[in-house]
Amino acid sequence: MAASDDSGKKSKIDTLSPKAKELYKRAGSLFEENSFEEAIQMYSQAIGEDPKYASAYFNRALAYAILNKYEEATRDAEKVLDIEPNSYDAPYVMGIIAEYQNDFDGAKEWYEKSLARNPKYEQAKSRLEQLQQKAAKHPEIPSSATTTSTSTKIAENSNSTVMEEGQLKKLRWHKSSLKFEDVVGMEKQKKLIYENVILAIKKPELLKAYGKKLGLGVIFYGPPGNGKTYLVNAIAGETGSNVIIARINEIVDMYAGNTEKNMHAIFEQARKYTPCIIFFDELDALGVKRDGGGGGGGESQSFMRMAVNQFLQELDGVEKNPEGLFVIGATNSPWDIDPALKRSKRFGETIYIPSPRYKERKGSFMYNTRKMPLGRIDYGRLARATMGFSQADIDEICDKAALIPAAEEDRTGRKRKVEMRDFMRMIKQHGNTLDEWYAMVRKDIVNKTETQIVDGKKQTIVKEGKLSPEEKQKYKAMVKDVKKNSSAWYTMGKKIVRSFSLYVI
Repeated sequence: MAASDDSGKKSKIDTLSPKAKELYKRAGSLFEENSFEEAIQMYSQAIGEDPKYASAYFNRALAYAILNKYEEATRDAEKVLDIEPNSYDAPYVMGIIAEYQNDFDGAKEWYEKSLARNPKYEQAKSRLEQLQQKAAKHPEIPSSATTTSTSTKIAENSNSTVMEEGQLKKLRWHKSSLKFEDVVGMEKQKKLIYENVILAIKKPELLKAYGKKLGLGVIFYGPPGNGKTYLVNAIAGETGSNVIIARINEIVDMYAGNTEKNMHAIFEQARKYTPCIIFFDELDALGVKRDGGGGGGGESQSFMRMAVNQFLQELDGVEKNPEGLFVIGATNSPWDIDPALKRSKRFGETIYIPSPRYKERKGSFMYNTRKMPLGRIDYGRLARATMGFSQADIDEICDKAALIPAAEEDRTGRKRKVEMRDFMRMIKQHGNTLDEWYAMVRKDIVNKTETQIVDGKKQTIVKEGKLSPEEKQKYKAMVKDVKKNSSAWYTMGKKIVRSFSLYVI
């Protein structure tokens, strides 16, 4: 039930105009049909009739949250709290908004505030229980309490990032409970990771006994949103290692010497928490080619060069004395990384992490919904309807689909299971994020043939992509994938399969 209605404040409801209540009822019907944009318009009309209509604000906030319009959702939830300071529904929706933005600490605080006001509020209880599982799945995401500042100490606890005057004084680190069994599919990749990473961390003496040279790092590369960070946490869980997330915005500083000091601080502090994995996400942003080929210039480019040079020095130090450290980089653009970083014994191994195939998409839907109260679900159809989607797309679709019946129960008091229609609705609304990425990357890495007219004669000119012949061979799995997924016939085929699965069977 909505905020005002569910709070039992019948006297307030009775004072509403008949027109406002009728608009609210029609908006509720649209919400139940998953027509969220239309529902928002109708709730807005109800609010126009009665600006103090707390229930309309609350349900409009839920609709905004489902559509990823978090600023609008927050504004409406805050309005509910202004109208009804003791509302337990408003903190609940604030928790959902925080959770969707991966602010797990903030979400926990809001859900607890909701339960403090109504200990029997089942929706808040359920979200709070699920939050622990989600936080374990994404331990690399810092809470809002650890957002960094260039001049202020961030937090006092021992597991927070602390910066003072542009210098890293202490870094946040975490442990992970994820294991390889939590990674859907990718058997080939998991085998490579086990042999090149896990054995090097857990059993270095075994490899040395057979004369195997130990690398100190590996690069995961591939399309965005397909589990590179998730794999790092699975590796940490398998090996019992701590993880430090190295972020570019924390490393690079405009003042002379701070960039190098910050890079050194990351490796020094990692040695205090061995065995430890240092994870550099978006490695191409840090390891940009020092010939300037990665773009940029001026002071900004010089800061990045200093960071790369210091990074190389730190890697050389680890190579000579590993001390229980392992470095993992992730990138969507491996060709933009400085070649010195990719040489053997630094990041000697590169492992391609592709977008999920049919079996992996099907398995991902099954994994993400295993704790949901489900109706009859056709996982094969869901997998076909998301052909070409990333793993992150599927994660979000499942999470948003679960919110639809939860929001309905909050509005009406009626329980129901998560149905196939909820998933299909969210697939239609979400769309996929990779088609555009494949088309964009194709322009960078695939040679293009152009016809030009010179002195009245046609000439064919081949424009080379960014990849050298050696890189084309090294990243051939990704090159092949990009060519296929960005080709006109395959793009059309994906659209046909998705449409047929969404609207036919």
